[in-house]
Amino acid sequence: MTAELTLELLPCPWPMEQLLPHAPPMILLDRVLSRHAARLTAVVTVRPDAPFFRAGRGIAAHIAIEWMAQACGAFVGAVALEAGGPVRLGFLLGTRDFHAARSWFPEGERLTVSVAPHYQDGEMAVFDCVVATQDESPVATAQLTLYQPVDAAALLASQGVRMK
Repeated sequence: MTAELTLELLPCPWPMEQLLPHAPPMILLDRVLSRHAARLTAVVTVRPDAPFFRAGRGIAAHIAIEWMAQACGAFVGAVALEAGGPVRLGFLLGTRDFHAARSWFPEGERLTVSVAPHYQDGEMAVFDCVVATQDESPVATAQLTLYQPVDAAALLASQGVRMK
């Protein structure tokens, strides 16, 4: 039995709207399926009313990067809420080794998005990410580098950007 299988799965009582500092329609994931201290798995269904959907094609594979980033945000959002803290704004700094097995995800396809922290140090983190089909076949993988400043408003203000 692997170490991952022995980790306790935790229920996620929060909807995506509470885990991410986003507003519809830019919350692209449907919900969190499972999580534990070292991984979170969310689900997304390709729908015609989804942002970035193109009739007759579905959703382009590169949108999987945003799905991965939102799953990372849900992971740290759940950790923050569990500790009694606020959900904070984060930034995607980089994507390494993005690979997609296909160019488009067709309408009606249900995909899982799993993320696991590879490295975390205060405000910086690197996550290993996998988008998979229902039979658990990977269709997109990447490693994301994220930055979550303690005071995002001050950081943005220093660049001349004001938050609402």
